[in-house]
Amino acid sequence: MIDQISMSETLLDAAKEVFETMIFMSITEKEDQEAAIVGNAYLGTISFKGDIAGCLGVTFEEAAAKAVAANMLCLEPDEAVSEADLADAVGEVANMVMGGVKSRLLGEIGSIELSIPTVISGRTLKSNVGDCTSRIVKRVHVDAFEGELSFLARSNG
Repeated sequence: MIDQISMSETLLDAAKEVFETMIFMSITEKEDQEAAIVGNAYLGTISFKGDIAGCLGVTFEEAAAKAVAANMLCLEPDEAVSEADLADAVGEVANMVMGGVKSRLLGEIGSIELSIPTVISGRTLKSNVGDCTSRIVKRVHVDAFEGELSFLARSNG
């Protein structure tokens, strides 16, 4: 199994690449890793299986989800973003970040098959895949907004 520090760096590096090249926003690790997102949020998850199995999640406070969707759709800041566009954008971010993680890990862990992304919205959202041998949570700033990256996995070997 990949060590926690290496996986944590891999997760953050993959997210930074996606945000800088595809969404045109910056993503930085929050100093306070204990403070959870408060209020309405969007959680995009993508499950994976193979030599390891688990789930990657990206969670954004509602304002962050709207900003991410607007940037991805090249909308003006004052243009409305539909609920469907919010869900599509958050799901696609989860998909792209997992793609970045997968490409960085293939030499270390072998095969990984991905599901399609799932998105839910609500309050106090949390992703959990049961008994995991590895759980990494990174609370982040997405420009001036709040977000969270999570990677939950167990070895199948």
